[in-house]
Amino acid sequence: MDADAAKYIGAGLACLGMAGAGVGVGIIFGNFLSGALRNPSAAPGQFANLIFGFAVTEALGIFSFAVALILMFVL
Repeated sequence: MDADAAKYIGAGLACLGMAGAGVGVGIIFGNFLSGALRNPSAAPGQFANLIFGFAVTEALGIFSFAVALILMFVL
């Protein structure tokens, strides 16, 4: 296998983390919305947890994108 082909395959596999981040964000917001509809008075108290979960999940997606860029352009 050519080194350039392996580099592109590795970058594509690293981008799978972005798909996982998208699924994770959907699950987080879906569960928050479900809980907020069941108990609307508790929703404002859980909003900080929602934002923290969103930030951590998106950070993992950004890290996987950074790894893909490093594989493609640096190595």
